[in-house]
Amino acid sequence: FGFTPFLFFLLSLKLEKAAKGKLQKQICQVVLDHFEKQYTAELGDAWSRVRDVLTSPWCWQHAVLLNRFSPSPGLESSLAGQGYHPAFPAALPYLPAAFRCYSRAAPGRFPAQKHQPGRLKEYYLLNAASLLPVLALEVKDGERVLDLCAAPGGKSVAVLQCACPGYFHCNEYDDLRSRWLEQTIESFIPDPVINLITVSKLDGRQIGDLQPEFYDKVLVDAPCSNDRSWLFSADPQRAVLRLMQRKELSCLQFQLLRSAVEALRPGGSLVYSTCTLSRAENSDVINLILSSCSNVVPVDISGMARGVSQEFTFLSGMQQHELLVLPEKGRAWGPMYVAKLKKVSSS
Repeated sequence: FGFTPFLFFLLSLKLEKAAKGKLQKQICQVVLDHFEKQYTAELGDAWSRVRDVLTSPWCWQHAVLLNRFSPSPGLESSLAGQGYHPAFPAALPYLPAAFRCYSRAAPGRFPAQKHQPGRLKEYYLLNAASLLPVLALEVKDGERVLDLCAAPGGKSVAVLQCACPGYFHCNEYDDLRSRWLEQTIESFIPDPVINLITVSKLDGRQIGDLQPEFYDKVLVDAPCSNDRSWLFSADPQRAVLRLMQRKELSCLQFQLLRSAVEALRPGGSLVYSTCTLSRAENSDVINLILSSCSNVVPVDISGMARGVSQEFTFLSGMQQHELLVLPEKGRAWGPMYVAKLKKVSSS
Protein backbone atom coordinates (compact mmCIF):
# COMPACT_ATOMS: atom_id res chain seq x y z
CA PHE A 1 0.00 0.00 0.00
CA GLY A 2 3.05 2.24 0.21
CA PHE A 3 2.79 3.44 3.82
CA THR A 4 5.47 2.16 6.19
CA PRO A 5 4.77 2.39 9.94
CA PHE A 6 7.48 5.06 10.28
CA LEU A 7 6.02 7.16 7.46
CA PHE A 8 2.56 6.86 8.97
CA PHE A 9 3.99 7.91 12.36
CA LEU A 10 5.53 11.04 10.81
CA LEU A 11 2.26 11.84 9.07
CA SER A 12 0.35 11.45 12.34
CA LEU A 13 2.73 13.84 14.09
CA LYS A 14 2.24 16.39 11.32
CA LEU A 15 -1.55 16.13 11.54
CA GLU A 16 -1.41 16.42 15.35
CA LYS A 17 0.72 19.55 15.12
CA ALA A 18 -1.68 21.08 12.59
CA ALA A 19 -4.67 20.23 14.80
CA LYS A 20 -3.07 21.84 17.84
CA GLY A 21 -2.37 24.94 15.80
CA LYS A 22 -6.00 25.02 14.73
CA LEU A 23 -7.14 24.83 18.34
CA GLN A 24 -4.88 27.69 19.41
CA LYS A 25 -5.86 29.92 16.51
CA GLN A 26 -9.50 29.30 15.77
CA ILE A 27 -11.54 28.07 18.73
CA CYS A 28 -14.50 30.44 19.00
CA GLN A 29 -15.11 31.62 22.54
CA VAL A 30 -18.60 32.91 21.72
CA VAL A 31 -19.71 29.43 20.65
CA LEU A 32 -17.93 27.71 23.54
CA ASP A 33 -19.63 30.03 26.05
CA HIS A 34 -23.02 29.29 24.46
CA PHE A 35 -22.39 25.54 24.57
CA GLU A 36 -21.14 25.77 28.14
CA LYS A 37 -24.43 27.22 29.29
CA GLN A 38 -26.74 25.03 27.22
CA TYR A 39 -25.00 21.68 27.56
CA THR A 40 -24.23 22.00 31.25
CA ALA A 41 -28.00 22.25 31.70
CA GLU A 42 -28.83 19.43 29.26
CA LEU A 43 -26.00 16.94 29.86
CA GLY A 44 -24.97 17.66 33.45
CA ASP A 45 -21.63 16.17 34.50
CA ALA A 46 -21.13 14.50 31.10
CA TRP A 47 -20.62 17.88 29.42
CA SER A 48 -17.17 18.48 30.89
CA ARG A 49 -15.89 15.19 29.40
CA VAL A 50 -17.50 15.92 26.04
CA ARG A 51 -16.12 19.48 26.03
CA ASP A 52 -12.58 18.18 26.61
CA VAL A 53 -12.84 16.09 23.43
CA LEU A 54 -14.63 18.64 21.23
CA THR A 55 -12.05 21.33 22.02
CA SER A 56 -9.07 19.00 21.49
CA PRO A 57 -8.92 18.00 17.81
CA TRP A 58 -5.66 16.12 18.28
CA CYS A 59 -7.57 13.44 20.21
CA TRP A 60 -10.24 13.01 17.51
CA GLN A 61 -10.43 9.61 15.82
CA HIS A 62 -11.27 8.59 12.27
CA ALA A 63 -12.71 5.27 11.13
CA VAL A 64 -12.01 3.63 7.77
CA LEU A 65 -15.02 2.28 5.84
CA LEU A 66 -13.84 -0.11 3.14
CA ASN A 67 -15.44 0.12 -0.29
CA ARG A 68 -16.75 -3.29 -1.33
CA PHE A 69 -16.76 -2.15 -4.97
CA SER A 70 -12.99 -1.55 -4.97
CA PRO A 71 -11.21 -4.33 -3.04
CA SER A 72 -7.59 -3.65 -2.15
CA PRO A 73 -5.36 -6.63 -1.34
CA GLY A 74 -3.30 -5.93 1.73
CA LEU A 75 -5.34 -2.97 2.97
CA GLU A 76 -6.89 -4.81 5.93
CA SER A 77 -3.52 -6.22 7.04
CA SER A 78 -2.06 -2.71 6.75
CA LEU A 79 -4.84 -1.36 8.96
CA ALA A 80 -4.33 -4.17 11.48
CA GLY A 81 -0.62 -3.38 11.61
CA GLN A 82 -1.45 0.17 12.61
CA GLY A 83 -3.77 -0.86 15.44
CA TYR A 84 -7.11 -0.82 13.66
CA HIS A 85 -9.80 -3.38 14.47
CA PRO A 86 -13.29 -4.14 13.07
CA ALA A 87 -15.57 -1.43 14.42
CA PHE A 88 -18.88 -3.30 14.19
CA PRO A 89 -18.52 -6.85 15.47
CA ALA A 90 -20.75 -9.87 15.09
CA ALA A 91 -22.99 -8.39 17.78
CA LEU A 92 -24.94 -6.92 14.84
CA PRO A 93 -26.03 -10.13 13.08
CA TYR A 94 -27.90 -8.34 10.28
CA LEU A 95 -24.70 -6.73 8.97
CA PRO A 96 -23.64 -8.24 5.62
CA ALA A 97 -20.16 -9.70 5.32
CA ALA A 98 -19.32 -7.06 2.71
CA PHE A 99 -19.69 -4.28 5.30
CA ARG A 100 -16.25 -3.69 6.76
CA CYS A 101 -15.26 -0.72 8.89
CA TYR A 102 -12.10 -0.33 10.97
CA SER A 103 -11.29 1.93 13.90
CA ARG A 104 -8.70 2.23 16.65
CA ALA A 105 -8.53 3.82 20.09
CA ALA A 106 -5.50 5.96 19.23
CA PRO A 107 -6.14 9.34 17.59
CA GLY A 108 -4.76 10.20 14.18
CA ARG A 109 -5.98 9.84 10.65
CA PHE A 110 -5.35 7.24 7.95
CA PRO A 111 -4.09 8.92 4.74
CA ALA A 112 -6.91 10.19 2.53
CA GLN A 113 -7.29 9.23 -1.13
CA LYS A 114 -7.74 11.94 -3.75
CA HIS A 115 -10.64 11.96 -6.19
CA GLN A 116 -9.60 10.59 -9.56
CA PRO A 117 -12.23 10.51 -12.32
CA GLY A 118 -12.78 6.97 -13.56
CA ARG A 119 -11.07 5.35 -10.56
CA LEU A 120 -12.87 4.13 -7.45
CA LYS A 121 -11.56 4.91 -3.99
CA GLU A 122 -10.81 1.96 -1.71
CA TYR A 123 -12.07 3.46 1.56
CA TYR A 124 -13.96 6.37 3.11
CA LEU A 125 -12.68 8.19 6.21
CA LEU A 126 -15.39 9.18 8.66
CA ASN A 127 -16.57 9.56 12.23
CA ALA A 128 -17.65 6.01 13.12
CA ALA A 129 -20.80 7.30 14.84
CA SER A 130 -22.07 8.60 11.48
CA LEU A 131 -22.62 4.97 10.43
CA LEU A 132 -25.17 4.34 13.18
CA PRO A 133 -28.09 6.00 11.31
CA VAL A 134 -27.38 3.76 8.31
CA LEU A 135 -27.20 0.62 10.45
CA ALA A 136 -30.43 1.60 12.23
CA LEU A 137 -32.20 1.97 8.87
CA GLU A 138 -31.52 -1.72 8.01
CA VAL A 139 -31.83 -1.35 4.24
CA LYS A 140 -32.57 -4.59 2.36
CA ASP A 141 -31.82 -5.51 -1.24
CA GLY A 142 -34.45 -4.30 -3.69
CA GLU A 143 -36.01 -1.65 -1.41
CA ARG A 144 -36.79 1.89 -2.52
CA VAL A 145 -34.64 4.20 -0.40
CA LEU A 146 -34.50 7.98 0.01
CA ASP A 147 -31.54 9.83 1.49
CA LEU A 148 -33.27 13.18 1.97
CA CYS A 149 -30.26 15.37 2.86
CA ALA A 150 -27.48 13.29 1.34
CA ALA A 151 -24.37 15.49 0.98
CA PRO A 152 -21.48 14.99 1.34
CA GLY A 153 -22.46 11.39 0.59
CA GLY A 154 -20.81 9.26 3.27
CA LYS A 155 -24.10 7.78 4.47
CA SER A 156 -25.22 7.13 0.89
CA VAL A 157 -21.97 5.23 0.28
CA ALA A 158 -22.50 3.33 3.55
CA VAL A 159 -26.05 2.33 2.53
CA LEU A 160 -24.59 0.76 -0.61
CA GLN A 161 -22.05 -1.16 1.45
CA CYS A 162 -24.97 -2.77 3.30
CA ALA A 163 -27.40 -3.55 0.48
CA CYS A 164 -28.34 -3.00 -3.14
CA PRO A 165 -31.56 -0.95 -3.21
CA GLY A 166 -33.92 -1.40 -6.13
CA TYR A 167 -34.11 2.40 -6.34
CA PHE A 168 -31.92 4.85 -4.43
CA HIS A 169 -32.78 8.56 -4.40
CA CYS A 170 -30.03 10.82 -3.04
CA ASN A 171 -31.23 14.39 -2.60
CA GLU A 172 -29.32 17.56 -1.69
CA TYR A 173 -30.89 21.00 -2.00
CA ASP A 174 -27.70 23.08 -1.76
CA ASP A 175 -26.01 23.40 -5.16
CA LEU A 176 -22.39 23.29 -3.95
CA ARG A 177 -23.06 20.36 -1.61
CA SER A 178 -24.95 18.56 -4.38
CA ARG A 179 -21.84 18.67 -6.58
CA TRP A 180 -19.86 17.29 -3.64
CA LEU A 181 -22.41 14.48 -3.33
CA GLU A 182 -22.13 13.63 -7.03
CA GLN A 183 -18.34 13.48 -6.79
CA THR A 184 -18.52 11.20 -3.74
CA ILE A 185 -20.84 8.78 -5.56
CA GLU A 186 -18.59 8.85 -8.62
CA SER A 187 -15.58 8.09 -6.40
CA PHE A 188 -17.08 5.02 -4.71
CA ILE A 189 -19.81 3.48 -6.83
CA PRO A 190 -19.29 1.63 -10.16
CA ASP A 191 -21.39 2.30 -13.25
CA PRO A 192 -23.81 -0.63 -13.02
CA VAL A 193 -24.84 0.37 -9.48
CA ILE A 194 -24.87 4.10 -10.27
CA ASN A 195 -27.72 3.34 -12.68
CA LEU A 196 -29.87 2.57 -9.62
CA ILE A 197 -29.13 5.99 -8.09
CA THR A 198 -31.04 9.21 -8.75
CA VAL A 199 -29.38 12.42 -7.56
CA SER A 200 -31.64 15.46 -7.21
CA LYS A 201 -31.52 19.03 -5.88
CA LEU A 202 -35.08 19.26 -4.59
CA ASP A 203 -36.25 21.10 -1.51
CA GLY A 204 -36.52 18.16 0.90
CA ARG A 205 -39.65 19.67 2.43
CA GLN A 206 -41.50 19.07 -0.87
CA ILE A 207 -40.51 15.48 -1.63
CA GLY A 208 -43.33 14.05 0.48
CA ASP A 209 -45.86 15.87 -1.72
CA LEU A 210 -44.01 14.97 -4.94
CA GLN A 211 -43.61 11.26 -4.12
CA PRO A 212 -46.20 10.33 -1.49
CA GLU A 213 -45.92 6.87 0.10
CA PHE A 214 -43.27 5.78 -2.42
CA TYR A 215 -40.31 4.70 -0.27
CA ASP A 216 -39.63 1.69 1.94
CA LYS A 217 -36.89 3.46 3.89
CA VAL A 218 -36.01 7.14 4.38
CA LEU A 219 -32.91 8.62 5.98
CA VAL A 220 -33.14 12.20 7.25
CA ASP A 221 -29.63 13.26 8.23
CA ALA A 222 -30.85 16.77 8.87
CA PRO A 223 -28.99 20.09 8.61
CA CYS A 224 -28.06 20.95 12.19
CA SER A 225 -25.82 23.07 14.39
CA ASN A 226 -22.71 20.93 13.92
CA ASP A 227 -21.05 21.20 17.32
CA ARG A 228 -17.57 20.15 16.18
CA SER A 229 -17.30 22.61 13.31
CA TRP A 230 -19.09 25.49 15.05
CA LEU A 231 -16.53 25.47 17.86
CA PHE A 232 -13.89 26.36 15.29
CA SER A 233 -15.75 29.18 13.52
CA ALA A 234 -12.96 31.48 12.37
CA ASP A 235 -15.27 34.50 12.12
CA PRO A 236 -16.83 35.51 15.49
CA GLN A 237 -19.50 37.61 13.76
CA ARG A 238 -20.59 34.66 11.66
CA ALA A 239 -20.62 32.53 14.81
CA VAL A 240 -22.97 34.99 16.51
CA LEU A 241 -25.27 34.91 13.48
CA ARG A 242 -25.23 31.10 13.49
CA LEU A 243 -26.21 31.03 17.15
CA MET A 244 -29.06 33.46 16.48
CA GLN A 245 -30.32 31.28 13.61
CA ARG A 246 -29.96 28.09 15.66
CA LYS A 247 -33.49 28.42 16.98
CA GLU A 248 -34.86 28.23 13.41
CA LEU A 249 -33.19 24.89 12.66
CA SER A 250 -35.67 22.82 14.64
CA CYS A 251 -38.51 24.20 12.48
CA LEU A 252 -36.67 23.17 9.29
CA GLN A 253 -35.87 19.75 10.78
CA PHE A 254 -39.52 19.17 11.68
CA GLN A 255 -40.62 20.12 8.14
CA LEU A 256 -38.06 17.76 6.59
CA LEU A 257 -39.13 14.96 8.91
CA ARG A 258 -42.80 15.50 8.14
CA SER A 259 -41.99 15.36 4.42
CA ALA A 260 -40.13 12.08 5.04
CA VAL A 261 -43.18 10.63 6.77
CA GLU A 262 -45.35 11.58 3.78
CA ALA A 263 -42.85 9.96 1.39
CA LEU A 264 -42.91 6.66 3.32
CA ARG A 265 -45.23 3.83 2.40
CA PRO A 266 -47.29 2.37 5.25
CA GLY A 267 -45.06 -0.15 7.00
CA GLY A 268 -41.93 1.72 5.96
CA SER A 269 -39.43 3.14 8.43
CA LEU A 270 -37.28 6.21 8.70
CA VAL A 271 -34.22 7.25 10.65
CA TYR A 272 -33.60 10.82 11.77
CA SER A 273 -30.09 11.91 12.72
CA THR A 274 -28.01 14.98 13.54
CA CYS A 275 -24.44 15.65 14.64
CA THR A 276 -25.41 17.99 17.46
CA LEU A 277 -25.98 17.49 21.17
CA SER A 278 -28.83 20.02 21.19
CA ARG A 279 -32.05 18.64 22.67
CA ALA A 280 -34.11 21.18 20.68
CA GLU A 281 -32.83 19.66 17.41
CA ASN A 282 -33.01 16.06 18.58
CA SER A 283 -35.55 14.66 21.03
CA ASP A 284 -37.81 17.72 20.82
CA VAL A 285 -38.17 17.36 17.03
CA ILE A 286 -38.95 13.64 17.31
CA ASN A 287 -41.45 14.23 20.12
CA LEU A 288 -43.20 16.87 18.02
CA ILE A 289 -43.53 14.47 15.08
CA LEU A 290 -44.85 11.70 17.33
CA SER A 291 -47.43 14.01 18.87
CA SER A 292 -48.54 15.52 15.54
CA CYS A 293 -48.54 12.42 13.30
CA SER A 294 -50.90 9.72 14.55
CA ASN A 295 -49.70 7.30 11.86
CA VAL A 296 -46.09 7.23 13.15
CA VAL A 297 -44.76 5.09 16.00
CA PRO A 298 -41.30 4.82 17.59
CA VAL A 299 -39.06 1.81 16.87
CA ASP A 300 -36.85 0.31 19.57
CA ILE A 301 -33.12 0.59 18.66
CA SER A 302 -31.76 -0.20 22.12
CA GLY A 303 -30.61 -3.63 20.88
CA MET A 304 -28.41 -2.00 18.26
CA ALA A 305 -27.00 0.34 20.90
CA ARG A 306 -26.11 -2.61 23.13
CA GLY A 307 -24.48 -4.36 20.16
CA VAL A 308 -22.04 -1.47 19.62
CA SER A 309 -21.59 -0.39 23.24
CA GLN A 310 -17.94 -1.50 23.19
CA GLU A 311 -17.26 1.17 20.56
CA PHE A 312 -19.44 4.09 21.65
CA THR A 313 -20.48 6.00 24.76
CA PHE A 314 -24.21 6.82 24.91
CA LEU A 315 -26.07 9.37 27.00
CA SER A 316 -28.10 7.54 29.64
CA GLY A 317 -31.80 8.17 30.13
CA MET A 318 -32.78 8.26 26.44
CA GLN A 319 -35.95 6.63 25.12
CA GLN A 320 -35.67 3.21 23.46
CA HIS A 321 -36.23 4.66 19.98
CA GLU A 322 -33.31 7.10 20.23
CA LEU A 323 -29.65 7.34 21.19
CA LEU A 324 -27.06 10.08 21.56
CA VAL A 325 -23.35 9.30 21.11
CA LEU A 326 -21.14 11.32 23.46
CA PRO A 327 -17.47 11.81 22.51
CA GLU A 328 -14.96 10.88 25.17
CA LYS A 329 -11.22 10.32 25.07
CA GLY A 330 -10.37 6.96 23.55
CA ARG A 331 -13.87 6.82 22.05
CA ALA A 332 -14.02 10.27 20.48
CA TRP A 333 -16.98 9.47 18.23
CA GLY A 334 -19.96 11.77 17.82
CA PRO A 335 -21.86 13.81 18.69
CA MET A 336 -24.48 11.78 16.85
CA TYR A 337 -28.19 11.62 17.57
CA VAL A 338 -30.22 8.78 16.02
CA ALA A 339 -33.95 8.07 16.24
CA LYS A 340 -36.06 5.53 14.34
CA LEU A 341 -39.77 5.72 13.48
CA LYS A 342 -42.25 3.59 11.53
CA LYS A 343 -45.27 4.61 9.50
CA VAL A 344 -48.19 2.35 10.36
CA SER A 345 -50.91 3.70 8.03
CA SER A 346 -51.76 6.34 5.45
CA SER A 347 -52.36 9.86 6.76
